[in-house]
Amino acid sequence: MVRFIILLIILVLALSYFGISIRGVVESPTGQDNLSFVWANIKEGWDIIVTWITALIQSIKNVF
Repeated sequence: MVRFIILLIILVLALSYFGISIRGVVESPTGQDNLSFVWANIKEGWDIIVTWITALIQSIKNVF
């Protein structure tokens, strides 16, 4: 967890060094579109995983 936080801080500092504004990227229409696309795919993947785990648990219950 500490490594992740340190990596995140280094990433923010690197973006700042190159003059990239995180707020500007997130608030831009292209940034919003990209975030929406990624979030939709994360939600779809999560639904697939939950469905698979639910089916697995149900099949285990049916065996016993």
